[in-house]
Amino acid sequence: MSTEQDLKRAAEIIYNAGALFICAGAGMGVDSGLPDFRGNEGFWRAYPPLAKLGKSFVEMANPVWFQRNPKLAWAFYGHRLNLYRETAPHKGFGQLLQIGEQKSGGYFVFTSNVDGQFQKGGYSASQIEECHGSIHHFQCMRPCSDKIWDASDIDIFVDEDLFEALEPLPRCENCGSMARPNVLMFGDWSWVAERTLSQRKRLVTWLETISSKNHPLAVVEIGAGEAVPTVRNQAEHLVRKFEARLIRINPRDYQVPDKTHVSLPLGGAEGVDGIAQKLHG
Repeated sequence: MSTEQDLKRAAEIIYNAGALFICAGAGMGVDSGLPDFRGNEGFWRAYPPLAKLGKSFVEMANPVWFQRNPKLAWAFYGHRLNLYRETAPHKGFGQLLQIGEQKSGGYFVFTSNVDGQFQKGGYSASQIEECHGSIHHFQCMRPCSDKIWDASDIDIFVDEDLFEALEPLPRCENCGSMARPNVLMFGDWSWVAERTLSQRKRLVTWLETISSKNHPLAVVEIGAGEAVPTVRNQAEHLVRKFEARLIRINPRDYQVPDKTHVSLPLGGAEGVDGIAQKLHG
């Protein structure tokens, strides 16, 4: 079956659905110009100073650096925070939002991305679960409490040559200790999960509502690879539970469980735009 035919099938699934569940991994942001951290080479292209240090993404995305070298830790996360603040979501975000808002059962987003691009794209914050947290919110490094605060008015300045964050570094609003992003990192035992748990409760309530009203569910998964399969697992779990149809958009890991679902070996923006064109064609 050709990609054109698969786009038509995807559009038919979404057209017939009463509710839309959007699952997004890192690939969703690539078309907005955000870096792809797939493999060390891609990571090091985005962060040449870390290539010189021989530090991988997995090594840097570890809370231990906020103790060992907080200026380096905040250079890494501060640079990312500034990048995400400056980046505009690609048009696929708006196209999906328009589709979801037209559904009688509405939409919900489940994403492993910490970049806040869905909120920036106009999605309701009450209809998003960020399973790995958000870089736009901070917490205590220790942590001294379960407090999480919005960091939108906090600026991080980074010396790009030294790749060090400049003082003053963010501090805990409660105890004054070093702060860190409210992001689930590797080897992370100090992540405060309360914000994400609240988002999960809203997702569960939404799923119960669409189930009680018998809204057929369409699941659109975008840019979610197999290396960290959280998003793929969530999508496939709901597909089984609700007997829903899956539309998987991914230029690499695009295989689907069986032929009742749709596989689109495309980038996120191209895949969503192709479906939108078929819906409006």
